Amino acid sequence: MTDNTLIAAAVEPSVVRRQDYLPPAFWIDTVDLCFDLEPAKTRVLNKMRVRRNPAAPEQPLRLHGEALNLARVLVNGQGASFKLEDGLLVLSNLPDDEAGFDLEIFTTCQPDKNTLLSGLFVSQGTFFTQCEAEGFRRITYFLDRPDVMSVYTVTLRADKAAYPVLLSNGNLVEQGELEGGRHYAKWHDPFRKPSYLFALVAGQLVAREQHIKARNGCEHLLQVYVRPGDLEKTEHAMQSLIASIAWDETRFGLHLDLERFMIVATSDFNMGAMENKGLNIFNTKYVLANQATATDTDFSNVESVVGHEYFHNWTGNRITCRDWFQLSLKEGLTVFRDQEFSMDMAGSDSARAVKRIEDVRLLRTVQFAEDAGPMAHPVRPDSYQEINNFYTVTIYEKGAEVVRMMHTLVGEAGFRKGVSLYFERHDGQAVTCDDFAQAIADANPESELARLLPQFKRWYSQAGTPHVYAVGQHDAAAQTYTLTFTQKIKPTPGQPDKQPAVIPLRVALFSASGQPLQLQLQSAEGIEPAASEHTLVLHDSLQAFTFANVPEAPIPSILRGFSAPVVLHQNLGDEALEVLLEHDSDPFNRWEAGQQWAQRLLLAAIGAGDASAEAAPTPTVLPERFIDALRQVLRDPQLDAAFQDLMLTLPSEAYLAEQLDVVDPQRIHQVRQAAQRQLARALAPEWQAVWEAHQDTGAYRPDAQSAGRRALAAKALFMLCLLAAETGDAVWPGKAYQRFKDAGNMTDRLNALTALVHAGHPLAEPALTRFHQLFKNEALVLDKWFQLQASAPDAGGRGLHKVQQLMQHADFNLKNPNRARSLIFAFTNANPAAFHREDGAGYQFWADQVIALNAINAQVAARLARALDAWRKLDEPFRHHAEAALRRVAAQDKLSKDVREIIEKALV
Repeated sequence: MTDNTLIAAAVEPSVVRRQDYLPPAFWIDTVDLCFDLEPAKTRVLNKMRVRRNPAAPEQPLRLHGEALNLARVLVNGQGASFKLEDGLLVLSNLPDDEAGFDLEIFTTCQPDKNTLLSGLFVSQGTFFTQCEAEGFRRITYFLDRPDVMSVYTVTLRADKAAYPVLLSNGNLVEQGELEGGRHYAKWHDPFRKPSYLFALVAGQLVAREQHIKARNGCEHLLQVYVRPGDLEKTEHAMQSLIASIAWDETRFGLHLDLERFMIVATSDFNMGAMENKGLNIFNTKYVLANQATATDTDFSNVESVVGHEYFHNWTGNRITCRDWFQLSLKEGLTVFRDQEFSMDMAGSDSARAVKRIEDVRLLRTVQFAEDAGPMAHPVRPDSYQEINNFYTVTIYEKGAEVVRMMHTLVGEAGFRKGVSLYFERHDGQAVTCDDFAQAIADANPESELARLLPQFKRWYSQAGTPHVYAVGQHDAAAQTYTLTFTQKIKPTPGQPDKQPAVIPLRVALFSASGQPLQLQLQSAEGIEPAASEHTLVLHDSLQAFTFANVPEAPIPSILRGFSAPVVLHQNLGDEALEVLLEHDSDPFNRWEAGQQWAQRLLLAAIGAGDASAEAAPTPTVLPERFIDALRQVLRDPQLDAAFQDLMLTLPSEAYLAEQLDVVDPQRIHQVRQAAQRQLARALAPEWQAVWEAHQDTGAYRPDAQSAGRRALAAKALFMLCLLAAETGDAVWPGKAYQRFKDAGNMTDRLNALTALVHAGHPLAEPALTRFHQLFKNEALVLDKWFQLQASAPDAGGRGLHKVQQLMQHADFNLKNPNRARSLIFAFTNANPAAFHREDGAGYQFWADQVIALNAINAQVAARLARALDAWRKLDEPFRHHAEAALRRVAAQDKLSKDVREIIEKALV
């Protein structure tokens, strides 16, 4: 039995439950904020128009506040009686006028002491805010909950020389000079919004500006604000914003609704970006990009994140969440929208497929693991201790898949109708996930979604990943083929029993020679018209579907396009997988056939031995038949280079670990490395041909086709350097070093450096030194430098020592989230063989850093704490050492509730 003494000794945490939701006792109609901005002592005057909510029981007004110095409280201009209790400002005996009353609160705070980066804080001499989820209470006392929506007017006053730029939400209505070298700016946002969408920025910034005219004829000013010196890195962000605005108008008929739209970048930010109404605040890594400092992946991420935050203007801002349990209402829907945007921007069908595969890889590697671990929770959680811990891949990526299934069940036109109805009903409101699903169903009353809506909504209430088992049976005499499906969902914390989900499965059939077959589904009404593909809707624990006029035993292609976030089990032999790998017309399932085949081979090899000193790594993992199939992929001139790169990428160590009940990270690493070296040897001529064909991509362009060519060339160089490490050949490492020195863009330069570092070649060290010298003043590039070294293969067990050395580097700063993630997170989350050491030293290092970060920034610490979510699956001695490290963190006296929730759930 697990010893829970340390957990029991902790203070019982407060739990917020969805079933306990009550509407607010008061509404705040208008908010007039005035800030006198000084780093050590900012003064905030908050004037509100407040009225009782007649639908709620009568009770005192309880306003949230944290880390504030309260100076004055007035009600209708008169002193008011109040008390402070448990982080709340409580006011009783308030006027009972239906029109409401005026409430004035004057407070001060210390932005320069705010290392949490929540509320109002100072970063490199500039004021920023981050209010989602509950940061506004660190600025002023307020009903800091998303269902309280108000109209804001904000006046900012500050020293003009130190803070020449003063920004807030909405439209600039007034600005001018003040005495003593100070100035002011007044902003008004005409749209009601919750407090989590409030923002202000004040500092020395420069802006790229662009005037545009929308389809409705309105003119808008777009601005991207950055620190001086970074302006030339903002063109791609601006073009991404323009593309996002045009796409939302075209695809969904949604237009920009303010006179201006602003993006501001900061290097100190817990999140990727924040969709504050009209004033988006971004982490610099999702704004700054040019070919000298940003990779193709960076360019793609900038476009995606800019799109995501802009799309929130409607799906999140104009319609927001009733409560934080509905977080996926805005995040899942907006991730779906940004995925669709990115696919449309990619252009070709092949490039769209690459984007879809990349999204599914993230879901499978991270979200499926979350569903199987101690932090498993539904897309709409039932309870939480700390809401910041629920900004998860389940809320975002799985939430997006739930929206995608709705899209599949009603079709593109039906989904557009549903979204239009959603806005017609709820614009300006704070609503629930149920409201969105109901709108999509009501707009498509004849759809399977409408018929099965109550059951479909189990996707919101049930945690866990459904496992779907498919068995095919061909009846030669009747010329029918029957697919029988069963579905199961494993128990998750707090949910031991599961009900069947609604699962759309896109299906096609192929002959043994790879020819597509026409599908004629038998139903109660007869045989349906023939089609090349059919979407089967699984909604029972056991269901069978029969196709007519199938003369030979076919090969099924199931879950095409990854039509549902499930794990599919089907007993296809190597021959069938080879046919699908070579002939499937669905790019996702063609890639998936190769992945399933590779996974089967790798898992067999992992189970065939152990990682002890006596057992040598398996030298031959992949049979010649599999290698020949990949050889044909590399030689196929019709395939897009990016797709070839994905086809030649083996399943990751993390994904392989997820398939096992007992995990030996060292054994997994050995086997996958052996397979990779085998591919390097067996396909050496093809790798050389690929390099020759793709090494020169001409003038740099970040489009999907050019990026794909660079990615495939990088894969070839990586493999050839890996082979050279075995043979001692100096030619390809020499070419990699030359490419590193001569590269005209960061993608090629970093790819060449990665090839040298991962091959462990002696040229890696001078290349790393040169890289640092070239980019020592580029913070985002230095993040790449730290990350590459932290995630490099663990040669001789020296990986941890290298990371510990890098933590002493002059350029490392634990207080900066980007830098902490680039080194510590890269080591613990992306380098399993180095992190999971038999002596447990990696886990003790993890514990040290969680404790250190907990004292600085609880949100970042909590995210790092999740590196040991799956510790119970580890083989010994890893499991013992991991538990010891977890208990050491749990024993800390001053553990934040963010971290404590993660650690306690891991240890239960």
